[in-house]
Amino acid sequence: MAIKSLEEAQKRIKELEKEVAELKAENERLLGSMGGRKKHDEKWMASFNEFALMYEDGKTIAEIVAESDISRRTAYRYLAYFKELNGEKDRKK
Repeated sequence: MAIKSLEEAQKRIKELEKEVAELKAENERLLGSMGGRKKHDEKWMASFNEFALMYEDGKTIAEIVAESDISRRTAYRYLAYFKELNGEKDRKK
């Protein structure tokens, strides 16, 4: 499609902007329904609370992972969340 005037170019830009907006909306819809981290539902909260209790009892990350059904990576995510909630920077020994 050869554009021969400024008006044709402006019209084409508007068409493309509309197409981009539609594609962005479709992308957001698809990303919302697919993978990614799970929301903080009841199962997540139960798992986090179990982690928090074990951590507060003085257990190490390795001990918590060995005794629970969470991965090491999840344990460190929980730890970061726990520290954020409690305004904690370093664990006091």
